[in-house]
Amino acid sequence: QVQLVESGGGLVQVGGSLRLSCAASGTFCSIETMRWYRQAPGMQRELVAGIKNGGSTNYADSVKGRFTISRDNAKKTVHLQMNTLKPEDTAVYYCNADVKQSYVIPSYTYWGQGTQVTVSS
Repeated sequence: QVQLVESGGGLVQVGGSLRLSCAASGTFCSIETMRWYRQAPGMQRELVAGIKNGGSTNYADSVKGRFTISRDNAKKTVHLQMNTLKPEDTAVYYCNADVKQSYVIPSYTYWGQGTQVTVSS
């Protein structure tokens, strides 16, 4: 079984910064794409940023230039550095990863339990 555990959420003022981390544990061969999603109250879950195994990244337009996704393959972790935070960034942030538990079967997508980020004005 694979587990993703997020950390680093909290309460921050407008313009502040937070760094989220997500660590993968369990038995698997490799982790392909890792992503951060977020879900605000009453809203659909949306993709914030993603990073492939080779390091290529993509971002939602709303966070470009403010958020940076990175990963440490050796430590099986993904991070989201969030700068210049705005009230509209308030949401539960979820880690997501495509994990291959065997090289002969397709990857499976796992989710973390989420971490709350609140940006106060």
